[in-house]
Amino acid sequence: MTYVEQELTSQPECWTRAAESAQGHKDALPAAGERVAIVGCGTSFFMAQAAAALRERSGQGETDAFAASEFPRGRAYDRVVALTRSGTTTEVLDLLGRLRGQVRTTAITADALTPVTECADEVVELGFADERSVVQTRFATTAVTLLRAHLGLHSDAVVADARTALKSPLPEGLVQRTQFTFLGRGWTVGLAHEAALKLREAAQAWTEAYPAMEYRHGPISITTHTTATWMLGEAPDQLAAQVREAGGLWVAGGLDPLAELVRVQRLAVALAAARRLDPDRPRHLTRSVILAPDSRAR
Repeated sequence: MTYVEQELTSQPECWTRAAESAQGHKDALPAAGERVAIVGCGTSFFMAQAAAALRERSGQGETDAFAASEFPRGRAYDRVVALTRSGTTTEVLDLLGRLRGQVRTTAITADALTPVTECADEVVELGFADERSVVQTRFATTAVTLLRAHLGLHSDAVVADARTALKSPLPEGLVQRTQFTFLGRGWTVGLAHEAALKLREAAQAWTEAYPAMEYRHGPISITTHTTATWMLGEAPDQLAAQVREAGGLWVAGGLDPLAELVRVQRLAVALAAARRLDPDRPRHLTRSVILAPDSRAR
């Protein structure tokens, strides 16, 4: 079994631990009414998008999400939360360093014995969700679960759905598809982008992701008998029928959207196996992107 397989199967236990720890981290996490930005790179950026949408929708306060390299200079926030599994990603460390003394910062990481501890005002360590695989699975979803629990939006049903996602078979014929589109609405748009990234990283698959209502504005033109369209969350009216009429395989997201992402992670591993690829060693990728000084964006 690959590292990524071992790690993704541990997510129900990780989510339970994260939810139980949320109260103990409340002072380090955004308070109601704060104006917040959540930042990250790669998977962590997409998780930031999901968490930001969840927080704003819950009425806790204005919340934006940015890739760490694209954080807008001069925009005022009460707190910036950085998601960083490794604690060593160059763009995140550079941003936190730039913000020191100007805005309160919190880092959520899997390893507090890293440079991020010196850069952030407060650190939340989720060491039990750390990973050996380059491809992120459990840390990303555990970080979202922590923030979800902090907002009062987590429940035991989410964990139960994750267990179902690990046991239930993938849709018949899905692995044989050659192109995959993931759709979301609201907070699940970030999850859709992460789902597409998982298949690209682990299986070199051709994938796309969109807000669900945007799918009819062009992307549906690629739908055919070799494609699959996977909805994370509730689908817009008639969209499933339109995909099927175009010949595509429609995958309905019947579980909690975060648990649906677990199913996608399983698909990524299955696709990698079918293509004789090692998901623990994705092409051109490393566990953390650490840039030399002359490679950093100015």
